[in-house]
Amino acid sequence: MTLISVLPHIQAILNLTAMILITVGFSYIRHQNQTAHQICMIAALAVSTIFLVAYLYYHSQVGNVQFAGQGLIRPIYFSILISHILLAAVVAPLILITITFVLKKKFVLHRRLGRVLLPLWVYVSASGIVVYLLAFHIYPA
Repeated sequence: MTLISVLPHIQAILNLTAMILITVGFSYIRHQNQTAHQICMIAALAVSTIFLVAYLYYHSQVGNVQFAGQGLIRPIYFSILISHILLAAVVAPLILITITFVLKKKFVLHRRLGRVLLPLWVYVSASGIVVYLLAFHIYPA
């Protein structure tokens, strides 16, 4: 077993971990626990960053992964994949902007952007897991 062969599985675990941390972090802020919220969101950022590094390394070594599914599942899979990739490209800078608002103590702006960012970030994490399951377990090449 090589690092490349286990990276997709690790990436799925990282996506799941980020999704849980984001959701728990949201729950903490809804209950006015700012410290726990901050810890969860920093952890989610760290996990997502590790995911991104692993993802870029994997695809630099492997290239594109062919999807083996046929029929109706193909357009479903590619719709999920395309939305995942496009929203991931949007989420990454939004995370940095949201963090900048916190560092500048612009909490109203942080809250406003966070309300938009949170469901997008959760979707990107969840759709990454769905893509992984479809490509590597349900319809492996």
